Amino acid sequence: MQLRKCFPRAGKTLLPGFFAQPQLSSDDCFLRSGFKTYRTSSVWNGSQFTNSSSQEIKCAPNTLLPSVNEPSQKIPSFDSELSLEGLDDLPPLSPLQPISEEEAVQIIADPALPPSSFTLRDYVDHSETLKKLVLLGVDLSKIEKHPDAANLLLRLDFEKDIKQILLFLKDLGIEDNQLGTFLTKNYAIFSEDLENLKTRVAYLLSKNFSKVDIAQMVRNAPFLLSFSVERLDNRLGFFQKELELSVKKTRDLVIRLPRLLTGSLEPVKENMKVFNSRLFKVKERHLFLAYLGRAQYDPGKPNYISLDKLVSVPDEIFCEEMAKASVQDFEKFLKTL
Repeated sequence: MQLRKCFPRAGKTLLPGFFAQPQLSSDDCFLRSGFKTYRTSSVWNGSQFTNSSSQEIKCAPNTLLPSVNEPSQKIPSFDSELSLEGLDDLPPLSPLQPISEEEAVQIIADPALPPSSFTLRDYVDHSETLKKLVLLGVDLSKIEKHPDAANLLLRLDFEKDIKQILLFLKDLGIEDNQLGTFLTKNYAIFSEDLENLKTRVAYLLSKNFSKVDIAQMVRNAPFLLSFSVERLDNRLGFFQKELELSVKKTRDLVIRLPRLLTGSLEPVKENMKVFNSRLFKVKERHLFLAYLGRAQYDPGKPNYISLDKLVSVPDEIFCEEMAKASVQDFEKFLKTL
């Protein structure tokens, strides 16, 4: 009676003070006997444990409840034979334990994740990571256009994989209201190793970029920290050598235009060839192409004219491949200028 008052059997609360006792089958009789033996093994000797176990395993369904004429079995005293340490060792209830129909209909399962989707919106309610990214201002509609990026975010744990990157960016100088825009553009930063990011910042500091300068560069060129130290060093050396700049002027240039360190070098090389070229020669060829309706310098459109070739190839190739005219026609045009 003391045990029942202190440790009521497990069951589902229907009303305060009432428990629905789990129904026992013939299989449960064996579980009950094993449970009883486990609890009292610490106070029984080896022979008693063997005899008791063999007798209780023979329990049948019609002997689950003792008859009124049977003498009640003596229950060990709580104070003398059972300790709190022994109760702590009791095995947990089995997840395979039968439940009633009333209990079964009250079980509410979480809605299943969509097996596939074209939008991250379907996963926001199921993912704490996506919820918190939305609160930070991340535009998931732009990220979901890249399936690999969407799958990356769904696999990440906010506390384990994302929080440390956010703290790093804040320490770098990225404000809270700037995180959303930054992460929307460079969501791949979550796949970067934190130590590598710190190493790249340390490299820029060693080149006398201030912390304020680095924060400004990262805001304007979100992919800057995704470049290795070797690549950053090569880019800085390229601009210093090709433009014949001092160290200070090179530093000032990339602070003002940090995308020079992250963008393609091909357009830069083309423009540099034009700037070393004679202005009047470029002007003559451009005016001739405009006269013919062929001055098209957009690489995304047909009949694209490369600036590099415009200023570097001989007149014969320029007329044949770009102007689609003869050299004589070009020379006649120049006389009209």
